[in-house]
Amino acid sequence: MPYRRPPAVQARLDARRDQVLEAAVRLLSREGYAGCSVAAIAAEAGISAGSVYQSFSGKAELAAALFRALAAREVAAVTDAAAGPGTAGERVAAAVETFAARALQSPRRAFALLAEPVDPAVDTERLVFRRAFRDVFAVLIAAGVASGELPAQTPESTAAALVGAVSESLVGPLADGDAASGDVVPALITFSLRALGGHVAADA
Repeated sequence: MPYRRPPAVQARLDARRDQVLEAAVRLLSREGYAGCSVAAIAAEAGISAGSVYQSFSGKAELAAALFRALAAREVAAVTDAAAGPGTAGERVAAAVETFAARALQSPRRAFALLAEPVDPAVDTERLVFRRAFRDVFAVLIAAGVASGELPAQTPESTAAALVGAVSESLVGPLADGDAASGDVVPALITFSLRALGGHVAADA
């Protein structure tokens, strides 16, 4: 039979893994991936580098796990926003606003999620991250098409293009330190509704 750790031992290992990940989140939010060496994460967590390797085989595995943890929080926030009341267009606007506002509130972390050069393992996770956002928007677009609010289109293709455009539009402000600009979020919402063929109040 395969060896199974006693529950108390597994609980300690899980707690240590969580401790390492939370330390990595704090460090990445300040320094980006470039500052997230195993030694730096261990120092942030107040443990030895050897203890980090008890939870992760190396930096690549740790970086991928860190990306998944951060991305899951962002996807959950956008999913919650998309589930709110209103028309399909209003829900798309709420989701875009949440995505962009959260990025601009934590520019270093958002840049790491969206565009910072990373290991191939993290690049793979980044694709999963974008597809998760695509799926959130695709559901809203499909509902809008079904109700007649939006013109006929392929929801998955439009959603993928929308996520790519919004992400790319944020990279510049995040990298240039212009994240405090008050024009970014309204402009992205307007662009998104126009791209979908929805009604934009300012056009009336």
